[in-house]
Amino acid sequence: MKLLLLLSAVVCLCTLQRSVLTEARVIPEGVPYDEPPAVPYWPYSTSDFWNYVEYFRSIGAYNRINELARAFFAHQHLGDTLGYESNQGLEH
Repeated sequence: MKLLLLLSAVVCLCTLQRSVLTEARVIPEGVPYDEPPAVPYWPYSTSDFWNYVEYFRSIGAYNRINELARAFFAHQHLGDTLGYESNQGLEH
C-alpha cells in the first residue's frame, strides 16, 4: 500500500514537472510585423529644425538633438536625393 502511494506520488510529481517545464508561450504568426512602425511626426520646417538644433546645442542637451534628428530625418527621403535608389525586385 505504501509502495503504491509512493509510486503514484512520484508519477504525479513527474507529470506536474513535465507540464511546467514544457509549457511555452504561443506567438501568433505575423503579429509583430502586421503594421509597420509609425513614423515620428514632424510638423515644422527645415529652418525650425536647425533653430532647435542650435538651441539644444547651446544648453548642452545633445540627447535631445538625437531625438529631434531621428524625428526630422524620418520624413526625408534621403535615399532618393543621395543616389541610393532602391532596386525593388532584385535579389542580393
